[in-house]
Amino acid sequence: MIDVNKKGEVWVFAEQHNSKLEETPLELMSKARRLADTLGVKLAAVLLGDNVNGLTTKLIQYGADRIYLVENPLLMQYQTNSYAKVIYDLIHKYQPQIMLYGATVAGRDLAPRVASAAKAGLTADCTDLQIGSHEIPKTNQVYENLLFQVRPAFGGNIIATIINYDRWPQMATVREGVMPMPEPDVKRKGQVIKENTQVSQLDLPLEIIEEHKRPKKVDLKAARVIVAGGAGVGSKDNFKLIWDLANCLGAAPAATRAAVDLGFIDHDHQVGQTGTTVRPSLYIAVGISGAIQHQSGMAQSQKIIAINNDPDAPIFQSAHYKIVGDLNIVVPKMIKAIKEKSIK
Repeated sequence: MIDVNKKGEVWVFAEQHNSKLEETPLELMSKARRLADTLGVKLAAVLLGDNVNGLTTKLIQYGADRIYLVENPLLMQYQTNSYAKVIYDLIHKYQPQIMLYGATVAGRDLAPRVASAAKAGLTADCTDLQIGSHEIPKTNQVYENLLFQVRPAFGGNIIATIINYDRWPQMATVREGVMPMPEPDVKRKGQVIKENTQVSQLDLPLEIIEEHKRPKKVDLKAARVIVAGGAGVGSKDNFKLIWDLANCLGAAPAATRAAVDLGFIDHDHQVGQTGTTVRPSLYIAVGISGAIQHQSGMAQSQKIIAINNDPDAPIFQSAHYKIVGDLNIVVPKMIKAIKEKSIK
């Protein structure tokens, strides 16, 4: 059995904007911590920016043993070329065996550029990561300590496990919301390593004049109760039932991709493989058939109630409570019962 580069660390790209850490790298720390412990190596966060030293304490509290800190005024705002150059230089110097990025806008842009420079493989939009071994059939060699990169494939119709045994570091982007946020430990101690990787104006081909960020209309990841509608709701007018039920419960309204594509509601409310991954205490699925692309984004909800007139709808396989019936009859009855109970 071949144990490849077993001493290399596990790294997480600590994405920040305006000196504020994004949630995704913090979520990643929980899984990365387990990967590092399994391998018996250190977990490190890579933090780039300007005057961001104050973020190192939080990263250590969330599980990092080491922080590779690069501060430079030219790194104040994210740009592909400058960030990729700095991270590649760090990889070349320290030789990590795994590097993880959040599948955010920046992460999806940065990771391929670094992977190309490092001549490494990259798996995008992973939903799980594990450490395991694999035997290569033609050579009968068994490789230990490989990163098993799990993600939906072929339009979400299958779950694929991808490995890379001959190109390192093993790199992956991980979808937002699929990893539970770890509990911070304020007593944890860690090491901050300040690096002076050179960055010049030539590494900044773009001039950022102004930056505008449109706030999302709803924070589905923070919602404890979600009411979601699918194409089966029938129309944008009928989707008012979803809003009414959500309002009664103090819940967040959500939808499948099909409902969004039909114009029932905007993309900020989309749950699923190409939307937001959620894990609320209660998820009510109304008129949702249950395609795997949608279920991959809500299957970890603590309780799932499904309402569908098709008794064989795939959503019922994940639901804790199943209501077979016409949503136009069932949902108004639910709203009425909730309102009557609240009055009492």
